Amino acid sequence: MDSPADMAERERMVTDQIAWRGIRCPRVLAAMRSVPRHCFVPEEYRHLAYSDGPLPIGKGQTISQPYIVAFMSEALRLQGDEKVLEVGTGSGYQAAILGKLAREVHTIERHASLAETARQTLEKLGMTNVHVHIGDGSKGLPEEAPFQAIMVTASAPSVPQPLLDQLDDGGRLILPVGSRGGQVLELWEREGARFKHKSILAVAFVPLRGEYGWSNDPWEGF
Repeated sequence: MDSPADMAERERMVTDQIAWRGIRCPRVLAAMRSVPRHCFVPEEYRHLAYSDGPLPIGKGQTISQPYIVAFMSEALRLQGDEKVLEVGTGSGYQAAILGKLAREVHTIERHASLAETARQTLEKLGMTNVHVHIGDGSKGLPEEAPFQAIMVTASAPSVPQPLLDQLDDGGRLILPVGSRGGQVLELWEREGARFKHKSILAVAFVPLRGEYGWSNDPWEGF
């Protein structure tokens, strides 16, 4: 499943695409080195698994650029004892990285076929602390709340209120906000009943669909 050639490519990915761009957290770099990204990429794109960009995985979804995966993971400042929610399982790769950084990860995907493929891949890799759910991720996962960290891997019109409600005191939430014309990563932190946030990076993600996301097509309406 993970050949010496794969490991060499992954090391180059971490060195040339991630560390070179300023990711410094040793735990994040170790996670990026340890998770075999090629296992999460459709067969026809596996020769590009460690390239510097997103790749299609079906259902109009993508596996994110490695640098963005590392950047968002580092921004959550995970220490290893957190319960984390990921909205937008996709391939399962980001969930696997989070699984290396946190105690427990719940990830939710609206496309059942993608969720099942991700679940199978995570099981093959022995990621027993990552739990895949099918549903409307814009509503979060209230039955598992609160979460010490939340990551959304699709662009929302604004931060969904249910996700803020499910964030633990002192917790951090990162998500892209915007439309097809322009998006920015926002980092939110909860301080009791109050929240503070800042914009940190221009990005390009697929749209978040759901009750608190975008309507089906085009990117308009809640």
